Amino acid sequence: MLWLVAQAAVTDLALRKIPNVLVVSGLALALAVQLLAEPAAPGHACWRWLTGLLAGFFLLLPLYLLRGMAAGDVKLMAMVGAFVGASAAVDVALLTYLLGAPLALLTLLWQAWRGGAGWTAVGQLARNLWRLLQPWLGRLVGLPLAPLPRAAIASVGGMPYGVAIALATAAVVAWPHR
Repeated sequence: MLWLVAQAAVTDLALRKIPNVLVVSGLALALAVQLLAEPAAPGHACWRWLTGLLAGFFLLLPLYLLRGMAAGDVKLMAMVGAFVGASAAVDVALLTYLLGAPLALLTLLWQAWRGGAGWTAVGQLARNLWRLLQPWLGRLVGLPLAPLPRAAIASVGGMPYGVAIALATAAVVAWPHR
């Protein structure tokens, strides 16, 4: 699993893409590992695999729906969940969120420092955050939610979340062995 997430991180850094073949082969390997870990209870092993897969998938799905990450990142997290189970998938996802935000900001600032449209992207990021938080902040002060659909938010560029997922996975797996 660690080799697979490391490969995904490298590929995500280089190509801004996580190959489906990596995720699908990882899912098959995860099922095999679960079955080998509990040969006397194949039903329990399959259940652990499935619940981990679903937990990993649904924990990152909101960021995908908000256009904060790509589908490959969500599929990679589903693969990680299939390996580690639902409980550890929650830990990996939370740590991914904690690591992903600063990595995204550093990526954006690096692009801005190198020139190009980076500083424009920083402004767009601020506008996007405001548009995302505005309904929640309004709700906090008692304003009703707007019934009209909101306009699409422009992306400020891709962040290799595969790196955050790989780092979080390695940390969660290594933590008990410290």
